[in-house]
Amino acid sequence: MVTLYDAPADDLIEEVAADLEDRFDAPDWANFAKTGAGRELPPEQEDFWHVRAASVLRKIATNGPVGVQRLTTEYGNTRDGSIRYQVAPSKRSDASGAVIRTIVQQLEDEGLVQEKGSDGRVVTGDGRSLLDNTAADVLEQLDRPELERYA
Repeated sequence: MVTLYDAPADDLIEEVAADLEDRFDAPDWANFAKTGAGRELPPEQEDFWHVRAASVLRKIATNGPVGVQRLTTEYGNTRDGSIRYQVAPSKRSDASGAVIRTIVQQLEDEGLVQEKGSDGRVVTGDGRSLLDNTAADVLEQLDRPELERYA
């Protein structure tokens, strides 16, 4: 049986994002919002919202009960030389909580994620099967001999 751990992450996220485009739409403000305080501009990707949603779904599935605060830390970035001089160390900044929170709420509305008390969110059976079935499709599309044992 193929699981989400067997498929390459970038290919899996790409395929799940294509499936999530049919399930929900990005909010109107998503085209104008930055993804964190350390960013200067909003994302330029057309399907940014669904790619981030697929990535969040995968992170929740792999990292167990996860809260929005921990996800904002994981999606944060370090400020580089464009903001700070090289004589001082770079500083971290978290990702936008509104973006991650809204994505998690949309995933909950679709039944892919559920809240587990005060521990955070976990993936439901539907979310796990979506990830596993998509991983199986991704592995079928890859033409690599070392993956034939999953066929």
